[in-house]
Amino acid sequence: MNNIPATSSKSEGARRALSRRGLLIYFVVLIAVSAFLEWKLIEAGEFIGKHPGLVLSLMYTPALSSFVARLALREGFSDISFGLGGRAGARAMFIAWIYALTVGFIAYGIAWSTGLAQFQPPAAARSHFFGVLPTGSFFATVVVTSTLGTLFSCLSAAGEEIGWRGYMLTRVIDAGMPKPVFVSGLIWALWHIPLILSGQYAAGAHPHLSAILFAVDIIAAAYLAAYLRLRSGSVWPAVLFHGAWNAIIQGAFDRSTVDKPLAVGESGYLTALVSVLVVAWLARGTWTLLRRPGEILTLSGDKRGSFLTL
Repeated sequence: MNNIPATSSKSEGARRALSRRGLLIYFVVLIAVSAFLEWKLIEAGEFIGKHPGLVLSLMYTPALSSFVARLALREGFSDISFGLGGRAGARAMFIAWIYALTVGFIAYGIAWSTGLAQFQPPAAARSHFFGVLPTGSFFATVVVTSTLGTLFSCLSAAGEEIGWRGYMLTRVIDAGMPKPVFVSGLIWALWHIPLILSGQYAAGAHPHLSAILFAVDIIAAAYLAAYLRLRSGSVWPAVLFHGAWNAIIQGAFDRSTVDKPLAVGESGYLTALVSVLVVAWLARGTWTLLRRPGEILTLSGDKRGSFLTL
């Protein structure tokens, strides 16, 4: 891996300037379109699951914003990196899939066994993205959501990941921002905050506290998504990671949990703590950054990254 040549012919200064212009366009479109769609969801005053069209449109806003930026600057689309990335990509895909199961069984298992949250076998439910979910059996629900449910969920998660990790992450790195993964994770978290504060997404009895805990959870997730994307050079592990998380955590573990005040869920303190620990363990050490398979992405003159430096 360390002998892979850097293939870009652009100078570092030119790439940095181009990335900053691209990010400006990207954020203008992202903020404008997301604000409108989130306003429509908040105005409806109902659980966002009742508005799948608006939710799906919102989830594809990052991809739309990246397409506009690419077209405006006449950039190509190849660095989205739809290649699988060989053995590194296969390993990243496995980590992406197993992550939600790991966090779910540890965080929710602790909550259920200690009484911080109550386990209840999931009732039958129809999901806009997963179809009819099984009833009565937690493990059957886990099997379905980690397979078919994850595949369906990836269709919507791709809209975010093509924008977040397929465009924004590499541009933030190229733009020379300090702690680029933290910055990208913070932006990803802030994008969700209006719906949390309105009580429509991942919010408990204390929406402001839920928003803080959610931010910790999602910034940790951003580090893993970045690790998977940059270690493999492929966007698919990030898509699978995102899709599996939404399907498994929301579709299996949340449906099997009642009375969970701030313990679990996407804004639960146990979920956030376990997420940070698992990500720190998975992304430990140093590893070569890849823009795509076969092309190194440099970080401040270096060719390697780690959980701490990013």
